[in-house]
Amino acid sequence: MVIQSQQQSTNIAKLPCAEGAAHNDWLRQHEDHCLKDTRVELRKQIMDWYDDPNSKCIFWLNGMAGTGKSTISRTIAQELAEKKRLAAGFFFARGKKDISHSRMFFTTIAAQLANSLPVLRTFISHAIDNNPDIFKQGLREQWNQLILNPLKNAPTQSIQLVVVIDALDECDSMQDIQLILLLLEEAKDLETVRIKIFLTSRPEIPIFDGFRQLSGEAYQDFILHNIALDTVSADISTFFRQRLSPLKAKHGLGTAWPDELIIAQLVEKAAGLFIYAATTLRFIEDGIDGPEEQLSLVLSATKSSLSATEHLDGIYITLLQHSVLGKRASQECEQLAGRFRQVVGSMVVMFNAMPARNLAQLLQIPFKMVSRMLDSLRSVLNVPQNESQPVRLFHLSFRDFLQDSQRCIDSRFHIDEKERHANLFRKCMSHISQLQENICGLWGPGALTTEIPNDTIQKCIPSYIQYACRYWLDHWRLGNPVEEDIKTIRQFLEQDFLHWLEGLGLIGEISNGAHVITTLEEILSVSCNTH
Repeated sequence: MVIQSQQQSTNIAKLPCAEGAAHNDWLRQHEDHCLKDTRVELRKQIMDWYDDPNSKCIFWLNGMAGTGKSTISRTIAQELAEKKRLAAGFFFARGKKDISHSRMFFTTIAAQLANSLPVLRTFISHAIDNNPDIFKQGLREQWNQLILNPLKNAPTQSIQLVVVIDALDECDSMQDIQLILLLLEEAKDLETVRIKIFLTSRPEIPIFDGFRQLSGEAYQDFILHNIALDTVSADISTFFRQRLSPLKAKHGLGTAWPDELIIAQLVEKAAGLFIYAATTLRFIEDGIDGPEEQLSLVLSATKSSLSATEHLDGIYITLLQHSVLGKRASQECEQLAGRFRQVVGSMVVMFNAMPARNLAQLLQIPFKMVSRMLDSLRSVLNVPQNESQPVRLFHLSFRDFLQDSQRCIDSRFHIDEKERHANLFRKCMSHISQLQENICGLWGPGALTTEIPNDTIQKCIPSYIQYACRYWLDHWRLGNPVEEDIKTIRQFLEQDFLHWLEGLGLIGEISNGAHVITTLEEILSVSCNTH
């Protein structure tokens, strides 16, 4: 029995798990949850859905950007976890490596299920023994073998658990999204271990189409932005009162600050968007001029007749102009805006977030310059105190705003996506040229990468060079390449190709090499035919 248990643990440990997928992952430790007295009716409705044995299998909470879907998801996941009724969770996030795609979706869910319901471990372990290549197979095979069949066969008393899936629209493949929905529908037929799915997304057409393919018996939906504005405004008012109150004592402000008129103005500007309230609060808290001056800037930023999105755009423009540029001379402002586009613009399009120091190394600019830029933008960026942790955007609405020239009306802050990708491609190629034969000083050609200490690999191939090895071609394809870039690729093939392949092997990414080679053949073939 001990040996069998050890083998099961070994197999379960093989399941690829996406970093940052869980609601309580360390990457999310500073993200908000619903305040006690907010979203009360909605949270009750969700928990009633969970408690009702006859309710539908899937609860789809959909809403526009900024309406608070992820905050609700984290809150629901936490409440279910406290009741020991959370089976698993996967919080998608566009541009964040493992959680931006579906390749580890079902393997991550299976690993969490094995921990939350130990009786499944035997069946999941058998599935891995019977099909060692299951991790490389498609979503349908992984769902059937690692999740559905173990749930069907589990010899346990009737139990009901929930899987929380947040921001499904941020998965990078709409085809995968629709397939995931079709597979999740099959959970409605489970009898002994009943799995319900709480799922959130933006109301995008491909997701609507995916739900239309499901039977009406499989899901119920709730449109978050259709909640009466008075109800949402009352919650936002509570949010401002509770979160602004601590600033009074901290800054020695009068007990009347902020007064009811100010709270009403803030609520009106939020226009039902919790992301406006959260961003505004961070701007007021973090400003160097003190909360009263920061609040005055917010109140003068936009007119009351604007839409919710226009109010949000107004606060973004205000904080950028104030935090990045301040009252500096025009020439210095242009330099700072250029640095903003270089640093934050790169963060916006990168495929994986990284710590500030690594970002500076990737971009080949001084760390102090990057650090100063990021510190000035704590209202919209999550800049950890621990420098080893990655810097991230608080909300994707900021990225959407920066990339849309119609919304970002101050062109100094507009991010040209193709330009940023092209620039990152060139930086990546510069770093790859630093690779050399046997860069880790291995003792022989037969050495296994598993035998090489990870700190040795990190020292010889730092994180920013690993990023370059993984993503240089993706940046090239999404950029706006010029003839000189084709010459750079040809030079890479002549001088650095084998060193790059060795580097991929050392960082465990050699499987990507074949895909890159195939793509390179297509690129160079087209290039030759056009000259």
